[in-house]
Amino acid sequence: MTKPKLELFIGSCVLESEELALSIAERLIKDLEPFKNQITLTYKGSFDKANRTSINSYRGPGIDEGMRILKKVKDTFGLPVLTDFHETTQAMKLATVVDVLQVPAFLCRQTDMIAAGAEACAKFGRILKVKKGQFLSPEETKNIVDKATTFLPKNQILLTERGSSFGYNNLVVDMASFQIMKSFGVKAIHDATHCVQRPGGLGTATGGKREQILVLARAAIAAGADGLFMETHPNPDQALSDSATSLPLDQIKSVVEQLLRIYEVV
Repeated sequence: MTKPKLELFIGSCVLESEELALSIAERLIKDLEPFKNQITLTYKGSFDKANRTSINSYRGPGIDEGMRILKKVKDTFGLPVLTDFHETTQAMKLATVVDVLQVPAFLCRQTDMIAAGAEACAKFGRILKVKKGQFLSPEETKNIVDKATTFLPKNQILLTERGSSFGYNNLVVDMASFQIMKSFGVKAIHDATHCVQRPGGLGTATGGKREQILVLARAAIAAGADGLFMETHPNPDQALSDSATSLPLDQIKSVVEQLLRIYEVV
């Protein structure tokens, strides 16, 4: 039996510009070329960050411009693309272009969101990726799967672990989550960058512990995660969203190389 490829969802937190999106995608393809037989790569970028800490923070280019940029990446490099959606009315429109529709963690219990995403994915043959809320146990994600499978087969559903709230401004990843979520018949993805956030930790912005990204990612792969979601930027400190937890773009190749060694052993 052929071992499944490690699934990678990598890109900037928010779509800042067409130029940046294309340059990140091009660098990812170039750097990860040696591993093309071991991975599947999906480019991610959010057209709107609807849960920014401050009302003054940059949210993104909006759905129409975001779809245009993602389509440009898709057409230029032949990469599948992922973005979040925040309202039920966005799902069907996005699915005409976007390959993976992602339900944000804070919305994972909204039945209408799951249903809208699953219906859109069913119509256009897309993947529904749902982030486990910081307030949810891994066992409770079975309810998400049950809702989604009303419309979609399980091989078109992904669950994502992004850490659980542990007191104020802190998240902790339960490594048993991957085994539990996979027991529901779907793949489980580790959110390597959001799980090291300190939500609201900077007062008007989210802080984070970038130095822990690789440590937790290694552990997640060893614990059975089927893939990783990672946000990256050429100059993380200048990123317009999640600058504290974006991984420097020039480190992605080394990180993936290390994770693949563990993945092959597991």
